[in-house]
Amino acid sequence: MVKKVIKIYNNLNIGVKASFWFTFCNFFQKGISMLSIPIFTRLMNTEQYGMYSVYQSWYSILTIIVTLNLFAGVYNRGLVKYEDDRNGFTSSMLGLSFLATLVFFIVYLLKINFWTKVFELNSIYMITMFCEMLFVPAYLYWSARQRFEYKYITLVIVTIIVSLISPIIGIIAVKMSDNKAVARVLSYAVVQICVGIVFFIYIISKGKKIYVKDYWTYALGFNLPLIPHYLSQIVLNQADRIMISRIIGTNEAAIYSVAYNISLIMSLLTNAINLAFVPSLFNSLKSKKYENVKKNSTYIVLIAAGLTFVAILLGPELIKIFAPVEYYDAIWIIPPVSMSVYFIAVYGLFVNIEFYYEKTSYAMYVSVTGALINILLNWLFITKYGYMAAGYTTVFCYILFTIGHYLMYKYLNKRYLNKVDIVNTKIIFLISVSLIILMFLGIVLYNFLWLRYFLIMVLIIIGVINRNKILNVVKLVMSK
Repeated sequence: MVKKVIKIYNNLNIGVKASFWFTFCNFFQKGISMLSIPIFTRLMNTEQYGMYSVYQSWYSILTIIVTLNLFAGVYNRGLVKYEDDRNGFTSSMLGLSFLATLVFFIVYLLKINFWTKVFELNSIYMITMFCEMLFVPAYLYWSARQRFEYKYITLVIVTIIVSLISPIIGIIAVKMSDNKAVARVLSYAVVQICVGIVFFIYIISKGKKIYVKDYWTYALGFNLPLIPHYLSQIVLNQADRIMISRIIGTNEAAIYSVAYNISLIMSLLTNAINLAFVPSLFNSLKSKKYENVKKNSTYIVLIAAGLTFVAILLGPELIKIFAPVEYYDAIWIIPPVSMSVYFIAVYGLFVNIEFYYEKTSYAMYVSVTGALINILLNWLFITKYGYMAAGYTTVFCYILFTIGHYLMYKYLNKRYLNKVDIVNTKIIFLISVSLIILMFLGIVLYNFLWLRYFLIMVLIIIGVINRNKILNVVKLVMSK
């Protein structure tokens, strides 16, 4: 068996091998992060863990603005456009993102007290954050290029080392320190900064170019219009914790953060399936063979729905595994946040079709609108009903996302597909409505342990009966 697997692996082309290892890196990195949550939630109280969560949320938002997010889509495009000078292009992109970050850092230093009030983070947190944003992009550029050129061996080694060292140092630092929130932030940041500095030196020494007018002009022209899209996506994911912290407190932000992170386990699987489906979708659209698209997209939605309902039913058990009793109220946030992950998988089907027909600007409008609505609803409902309302405002906005992208799909359907419905929207609508009803049923059943377990067994039996259809989707993932 082992020899057979090794033989099959050796016969794979470099692209398939690289895809496998890149997927492994993603799962390993996220997996170690998820496994460390139960440790940190027991070493830190809710206020300390909440402060760390708020720091991470602000970092996710500010890094897009401060670094211009140049290591995202524009970098891969540039590696194609300037393939004869990839080293020079990479070092010049690093120079541009470093300069942009430095300018924002100086602006912060000139008015520290003002920005402290704006972000509600003291100077230790903010200076640490800027140091991360100065050097971490170097690692992101390097890893993006490794993926682009299928150089997976070094990337796998670096990912494993960093993924293991970061939580180990974090655990030691938190246990030894009285100020555990600062210790958690600094321990994580120091590892990231050190790795970033190594790759910063490596990229600059290889490229030897910090400023190239053509490269900078191209990158700014390409990426600046996309920043609202990138930012709105992050805001929709992170604004909840920041607003909960501001309106109610860091304790509640910590509870919400734990529930949100647990739900992301499911997103690892749904994202992997969705990403694997993209090449098949594009090929089917190109060859006008739509039947496979309709069938496989329905299976993907069914799998996502099944995973969502299981996550909802197991909410109390998941919280007990990942956090101590202080976080137990997070069980009531698991259902709506899990539903958010489901709708991300659904609207992703429509977005992929938009991307095929190069209607990316529409995605930006939907994302920005959804983010603004989410902020408004959070302000209204968190103030009135408490932090748990944030879970429901988030899922509501993702439903709006899905409706918005569905309307664009209908437009593309008329214009390019001769009104051939390549996604079974009626079935997806029924599944979605049913799952919303089941979400509320799951919440009611939190007080009925054996009934929840019975429903889980029913889902397992249904999965066994339909195992061939599920395996076809799994084979689709493995083949890509």
